[in-house]
Amino acid sequence: MKLQKFRNPRERLRSARRGCPRGAALAGAGLAAMAVVAGPGPVTAQQAATLSGPPVQVRPYVSEPGVPQITINPGTPSPFPSDTGGAGTGGGGTGGGGNVGSSDALNTMMGTTWGNTAVANAESLGVNPSALAATCVLESGCQNVGGSGTVAGAFQMTASTYTAMINQAVAQNPSLAGQIVPGLAGQMDPATESIAASEYLLQGAQSLENNGVSSPTVLDVRGYYNFGPQGGQQLAQASDSEPVSNVLNMYTPSQLAANGITAGETVGQWRSSVAAKIGNASGQSVLS
Repeated sequence: MKLQKFRNPRERLRSARRGCPRGAALAGAGLAAMAVVAGPGPVTAQQAATLSGPPVQVRPYVSEPGVPQITINPGTPSPFPSDTGGAGTGGGGTGGGGNVGSSDALNTMMGTTWGNTAVANAESLGVNPSALAATCVLESGCQNVGGSGTVAGAFQMTASTYTAMINQAVAQNPSLAGQIVPGLAGQMDPATESIAASEYLLQGAQSLENNGVSSPTVLDVRGYYNFGPQGGQQLAQASDSEPVSNVLNMYTPSQLAANGITAGETVGQWRSSVAAKIGNASGQSVLS
């Protein structure tokens, strides 16, 4: 008997279809496909993966009539792989920071058009971006707004402090010079002001370290940013039970009230209030 030769699998399938009903041919093809799927071989379990931003959007090439097109805009991924922020350190000036990572405050800052630039500016000066983000959350909600007197910008710096810090930051890292908006106009440019704010946080952390506070946290340095070197050191090293008015006795009650500190408020209550606003950034180190 002469055997029929087939040049490819499709000819073989067409020949089979001529000799059997259509249903049987389809069933046979289905069984063959199942045999391929169920064939022997090693099986590898799925590995867990962390999703950065929304899932990949399915984009249909033919729209269904009457159904609106929906586009998902991917968010900006966090520059850190995990959320490692801790709680505040409390009183006594013991410090205890060390965690540097993502935070709720950082997510807020990254949601702005200038967030990525601010992160790069902080890192270029050796400052934890979450510390910078916590500052803009506390000062303005990361909004570019004015303030009383010469205070302005997302980081609410006075004109004199801004000018001094921007000059010192550029002296420390000359590569930043080409990124700043010149003069006091830079105070109202959040990306530029982030350089000055990062320098101020850096100096605050270094000042506390020089005065016995090990690895100053965002919460430790908050007093320095708000009340200057002397007030910042005293707040960082005070016990939770001390009244803020006693620790910051160089300020009048009205000045403290303007900074959100009520009569009789203790250092511990002030720390808790700050930590509640910036969440897991409060216990992170200022220095990266």
